[in-house]
Amino acid sequence: MNMDIKKYISKKKKVIDKALDKFLPSSKTRPQALHKAMRYAVFPGGKRIRPILTLASFEACGGNSNKILPVACGIELIHTYTLIHDDLPCMDNDDYRRGRLSCHKKSGEDIALLAGDALLTLAFQLFSEHGNREIIKEVSRAIGSQGTIGGQVADIEAKSEKRKATLRQAQGRPEQGRGTKNENLNYIANHKTGALFEVAVKSGGIFKGVGKKKINSLGNFGRLFGFTFQLIDDLMDGDGYAKAYGRERTRNMAGDSNDKAKKGLKVFGNRAARLVEIADLVLKRRS
Repeated sequence: MNMDIKKYISKKKKVIDKALDKFLPSSKTRPQALHKAMRYAVFPGGKRIRPILTLASFEACGGNSNKILPVACGIELIHTYTLIHDDLPCMDNDDYRRGRLSCHKKSGEDIALLAGDALLTLAFQLFSEHGNREIIKEVSRAIGSQGTIGGQVADIEAKSEKRKATLRQAQGRPEQGRGTKNENLNYIANHKTGALFEVAVKSGGIFKGVGKKKINSLGNFGRLFGFTFQLIDDLMDGDGYAKAYGRERTRNMAGDSNDKAKKGLKVFGNRAARLVEIADLVLKRRS
């Protein structure tokens, strides 16, 4: 089964990359510096899990994934914009992304910032031209102040508090705000990571026009999938949940989250097999 789903993911990734190449302006189009930065950030890219989930969810609803491809690409453009901004010195200040220089190190902070803005804008152009009003509404909610941006703010605040706590400890002063750390972890995971996964999966059902029950099932799967994804990320990095709860408990939490996610797809029967397989693959990932 794993080899089969890996082939499915590889095939869909190629389709998505080809479509992204078509939707993105050429690096020769003025302003060249901006378009080069946009393409640099998008390609070669990661595993394209979010847009693949959009395609798979549409298929689970009985659709032909080629029809929702522009919407799936829009989801990936949004993901890429968040990565560009996350890496900026004023945010996470990361010099590298996926083993090479981050966008602002390659193109400068000013162009990188604008490249992120341009990718976000292009995503909504794709939604408006190829999606529908409901998808625009749901994506807007998912990535706004109560979604990914809110999660990023909480992450910034948590890191700031961590620095303050380290300083207080060095000065022999008592810690403050204890008892909220785990709540913050959950908030960040559900908003910074989970919100985009949730809307990526829901978009398939919204685009197909299925009933509210099925859309909610897809959203619940996406949210839990995102939580599992974050838990596995933390296990690989030795940070976040792994640091707060320990590796064994975090691994068990990931397994429980994955089980709950898959149970919610029963309403789709065998049509949701790809979503289930992707979820199981993510649970077992080591890189």
